[in-house]
Amino acid sequence: MQPIRLIRGFLSVGAWTLASRLVGFVRDVMIAAYLGTGPVAQAYLVAFTLPNMFRRFFAEGAFNTAFVPMFSKRLEAGDNPRSFAEEAFSGLFSVVLVVSLIAHLAMPWLVYAMAAGFKGDERFDLAVIYGRICFPYILFISLTALLSGLLNAGGRFMAAAAAPVLMNFVLIAAMLLADRNGWDMGMAMAWSTPVSGIAQLFTVWWAAKRMGFALRLRRPRLSPDMRRLLAVAAPAVLAGGVVQVNLLVGRQVGSFFDGAIAWLTNADRLYQLPLGVVGIAIGIVLLPDISRRLKAEDTVGGRYAYNRATEFALFLTVPAAVALMVASYPLISVLFQRGAFLKADVGPTALALAIYGAGLPAFVLQKVLQPLYFAREDTRRPFRFAVWSMVVNAVMALGLAPVIGFSAAALGTTIAGWTMALQLWQGTRTYGEAAAFDDRLRQRLPRIVAASVAMGVVIWGLMQALGGMLYQPGTRYLALLALVTGGMAAYAVAGVALGAFRPSDLKAGLRRQR
Repeated sequence: MQPIRLIRGFLSVGAWTLASRLVGFVRDVMIAAYLGTGPVAQAYLVAFTLPNMFRRFFAEGAFNTAFVPMFSKRLEAGDNPRSFAEEAFSGLFSVVLVVSLIAHLAMPWLVYAMAAGFKGDERFDLAVIYGRICFPYILFISLTALLSGLLNAGGRFMAAAAAPVLMNFVLIAAMLLADRNGWDMGMAMAWSTPVSGIAQLFTVWWAAKRMGFALRLRRPRLSPDMRRLLAVAAPAVLAGGVVQVNLLVGRQVGSFFDGAIAWLTNADRLYQLPLGVVGIAIGIVLLPDISRRLKAEDTVGGRYAYNRATEFALFLTVPAAVALMVASYPLISVLFQRGAFLKADVGPTALALAIYGAGLPAFVLQKVLQPLYFAREDTRRPFRFAVWSMVVNAVMALGLAPVIGFSAAALGTTIAGWTMALQLWQGTRTYGEAAAFDDRLRQRLPRIVAASVAMGVVIWGLMQALGGMLYQPGTRYLALLALVTGGMAAYAVAGVALGAFRPSDLKAGLRRQR
């Protein structure tokens, strides 16, 4: 077995994901500046969400959850992995093509399911038009996701992690061209969405070809391998896409409050930055690694991988969560308040961000815990956990909306995230030593929390000291930079002083290969 170097893999995927999220953040700031929180912005955000939600169900959620462990084990054993991959590639293409055609006809009903509050005003008709243009994106990006899983299973993370950067560059280019040439901004953004999917698909297909897997479409058939793949994937439709289902409930609630869709979306984009960099990177690297270790019966190595992934995740996301909760208002004000995004939009968006921030460690822990199940092709228990999580989300979001307004959507998502994480953790007890915490992790967890709290106190003090400088046009960027730099320095000093981490950990993680 030639195992994947975990920390190196986390950093490689994380760096490209960070680049994608930063470019994506620029994209979101431009959308806010050009469109604000008005009807076109809300309609496009709903339309863009539709193919992405289905993509996470069919590709990243269900299909890849089943495909990656099965392909990884065949790759490890040399059991004709190319034939299996081509069968899966062709099957996914056929299914998603049919779904795309149905969605084109059923778009009004899909928009209603996403945002019933749009019914009866211009947002609804715009969302239907944009949705029909955007939805073919699902076909290209679903195949991209499968090829990305194939590359990740082979330990080749760069192309798959870099592909999303292209999407954001395409959308940014579309907005700049529309602004320069006087095109309809909403239509330009809608048409650029499937174009970005084609660009991503070509990128990962070429990388797969260089790996020796230039997959071709073949006539789909229900072979024994595909039956097994579908049997594992079926319950994972819900388990892998639970965050998306909860966000769907949130958008439904938000659609009944003017401007709330944009507030929730902008807050979601900002907290997705650390979630994407850490959580997605860990999930991408950990699943094929544990799958291959299971095939090699390497229990000790699997436990080590799980513990270091958990430690790495919490080391980065606990302080990020504290920072998002403490400094949500200046973050939103400095990063978003310009153009059509008004001062009145800052407070509601900051509130949603602070609530989402409280759930950040839970969302990342899900990415660490789920591979323990999926590597064993166990998707039934995560399915049951997801059902309870969605019930909690629906009860909280729908029940509290009349009382606390649109923020009930964010609160429901966060509480559901912790519910899912706790269930997943409890369920891993049945795996014995393979899912047990080691001494290093048990010692460091409370110290990471203590260092993060100390950092939060420093950030609060800096906010008081900087005062109005954070909100003045001439000084706000430098003031925010000082706030972020001061927080990071405080966490580093507190972390080393309390023993939450050692500077040598990173170097050792890059070298170590178990």
